[in-house]
Amino acid sequence: MAINVLVVDDSALMRKVISDILSEDEELKVIATARNGLDAVEKVERLRPDVVTLDVEMPTLDGLHALGYIMSECPTPVVMLTAVDARSAERTLNAFEYGAVDFIQKPSGNISLNISDIADSIRLKVKMAAKVDLKKLVFMEKQVNRSKENIGMKTEKKPLNNLGSMKRKNLSRQKILAIASSTGGPRALEQVVPKLPEDLNMPVVIVQHMPAGFTASLAQRLDAQSRLKVCEAKDGEVISNGVVYLAPGNYHMELVQKNINGRNSEVVSLNQRPREQGVRPCANILFKSLVPIYGQNILAVILTGMGSDGADGAEEIKKVGGRVITEDEGSCVVYGMPKVAVQRGLSDSVVSLEKISDEIVMTLK
Repeated sequence: MAINVLVVDDSALMRKVISDILSEDEELKVIATARNGLDAVEKVERLRPDVVTLDVEMPTLDGLHALGYIMSECPTPVVMLTAVDARSAERTLNAFEYGAVDFIQKPSGNISLNISDIADSIRLKVKMAAKVDLKKLVFMEKQVNRSKENIGMKTEKKPLNNLGSMKRKNLSRQKILAIASSTGGPRALEQVVPKLPEDLNMPVVIVQHMPAGFTASLAQRLDAQSRLKVCEAKDGEVISNGVVYLAPGNYHMELVQKNINGRNSEVVSLNQRPREQGVRPCANILFKSLVPIYGQNILAVILTGMGSDGADGAEEIKKVGGRVITEDEGSCVVYGMPKVAVQRGLSDSVVSLEKISDEIVMTLK
């Protein structure tokens, strides 16, 4: 049976472009389009689509408010459509808290040239959204506010600097926490990173599958909620203990060792080599780069996400005695990446999202 889709956008051209992309797949059926959020809400209630693609910026009733109404009154899997700018990025991240499954970056520039690059991704994300358990997409306001209240009671964050690595006496004893996430990841990271303790005496590196223009906003949001300093990683940056580094969108991130002032230091290395497993940044690339530096002192965490990224890297980590934590199926928006790691026997512990941060702390003791 075909997946019924409602396409919502204030642009007639974009409604046609997205509808045509979806209609090329026999498993997808566009049953209607809507020109704004108000029109969308009415059609969701009347037509009960399986999935909604929802533009963020629209007149009359914007996508964020329409999403809030849909998820509270007529829960339906929603994939947001968004442009690439600071305002849209922030509103897209808000949409995850409201219950959106994923987002699609709108074609830019010459649409006819750009469409072929994103068409497969659009169809795949809509199909995946149709399978999501809506109970896992509840509004996150209470959880987010609770994190902010807890953080307000703590001392100031450690300053961001490049001295942490250079002060180490014995690199072989240095630990590192590495996290991989994809679909559902922004929501998951907001429930893991803010709960990490302020005295975490190691660097944290994260790969979240997002395009360029969105990871900076995600880093800023996590930083505002967290005890630790969170930043978007920069090429050539010497990493520090107690700092969280998020791989920038559209760049693979690795750590490499360099001799700085006579001392070995770990440095961020960014590149735009071809995508691996269809993604850039790729968690496998990050994980594998850690192995020769940190060996058995790596703790890898694989959160919700479509596909299998992270498993190959986790296997290399396990070979040298490192450990792996995976999110359980019950709390994953999409049980893909963690599932592959579990099936390959790579996971040391499988825990629910709300317990991931506690499991990290216990494992690192």
